[in-house]
Amino acid sequence: MDHAELTLRDQPEPRQISLDEYWMPFTPNRDFKADPKMVVRAEGMYYWNDRGEKLVDASSGMFCVNAGHGRKEIADAVHRQLSELDFIAPFLRGHPKQFELAQRVAELTPGDLNRIFFVNSGSEAVDTAMKVALAYHQARGQGGRNMFVSRERAYHGVNFGGVALSGIVNNRRKFGPTLPGIAHMRHTHLKENYFVRGEGAHGAELAEDLQRFVALYGAENIAACFIEPIAGSTGVLVPPKGYLKRVREICDQHGILLVFDEVICGFGRTGKAFAAQSFGVTPDIMTMAKGLTNGAQPMGAVAISERIHDTIVAAAQDGAIEFFHGYTYSGHPAPCAAGLATLDIYRKEGLFERGAALSPYFLDGIWSLKDLPAVADLRGYGLFAAIEVHPAGAPGARGHLLQKKLFDNGLHLKTTGDSAILAPPLIAERSHIDMIVDCLRKTLATI
Repeated sequence: MDHAELTLRDQPEPRQISLDEYWMPFTPNRDFKADPKMVVRAEGMYYWNDRGEKLVDASSGMFCVNAGHGRKEIADAVHRQLSELDFIAPFLRGHPKQFELAQRVAELTPGDLNRIFFVNSGSEAVDTAMKVALAYHQARGQGGRNMFVSRERAYHGVNFGGVALSGIVNNRRKFGPTLPGIAHMRHTHLKENYFVRGEGAHGAELAEDLQRFVALYGAENIAACFIEPIAGSTGVLVPPKGYLKRVREICDQHGILLVFDEVICGFGRTGKAFAAQSFGVTPDIMTMAKGLTNGAQPMGAVAISERIHDTIVAAAQDGAIEFFHGYTYSGHPAPCAAGLATLDIYRKEGLFERGAALSPYFLDGIWSLKDLPAVADLRGYGLFAAIEVHPAGAPGARGHLLQKKLFDNGLHLKTTGDSAILAPPLIAERSHIDMIVDCLRKTLATI
């Protein structure tokens, strides 16, 4: 027996990974574990599965990886930061990158949304925004404003505050009733706007639902109205023309804070830094996450109007905590380093502008699928689109089948119900869009 054979024989057996112990989120676990869809590597526009096959990433992971996968600049920045300072308590202590990242984010936000509160996810950002709204009204002597208005088909995360705001039925049905004092406006997904690119011509009058709630509950009881500029997780519901502006007017008229949930829309998805800028409407508070660190580290943030921040701070006594809220990992050094490196990439490579330039070609490609019998509707704006298929069997069953077939055919994307959601990285080129559309056409034809 030679040395090479001995060495080979002495190598430990590869460890077999059990699928039993891990309980996967938002997943039919029995279905997955019977037919696992495993990813082992990522670079640029692509994933590789455990069989070594390449897949195009058509959803930026899950709307996170706007600058493409495997960015060495981000990995190196996180490594350097962990080697230098791995953790410091965020209460009563700080580190420089928290303040640097807050300044850099504030340079991108519209209006006076220049006060940044760091959290760890979009769900935490939404709950934080709710607390900011309550604290603001309390500081103004209007503590009776403790109601919130949201919308049907909205998604605002999975913490109890976000679930209460959310208008996705199963998220509420499984865990409700959650918080009291939540009213839901109607959604804007109207038949008249089916197959319309961008903002539809119908539905701006649905903003008057907020005015109806003012009449029903009294403006003096309503703290804030939460809106996703484009409702993302429920299937890319683009607002009708004039809708967001009318909501802004009603909020201003009655002293109600307007909160935009930009967890999905933010960081270039709509062609600007934030959808607020794309639609020309500035909220009072704005949540963000996902693209903030290119998905490389968990992080979210809330951008708050200087007016709101200053009111809350001024109401506290000197030396007192002004806002009783925060998380152990708020502004953690590693995500801050990842965020700074990510913003550098966005700026140096002009990715927001690049996404805006690619949008017409992307939407042309998606709309070329209109002739397929399975397609029930197409919606899109910027580098963000949804293909809704006609249901077959239980709601969502056909969409679930579609995403599994697409994975096997070389394409990764997210589905919600019977809608396939597309949000390719901002580094995409026309050739990538062609591959995405080609795979969609071939796969949609089989269902």
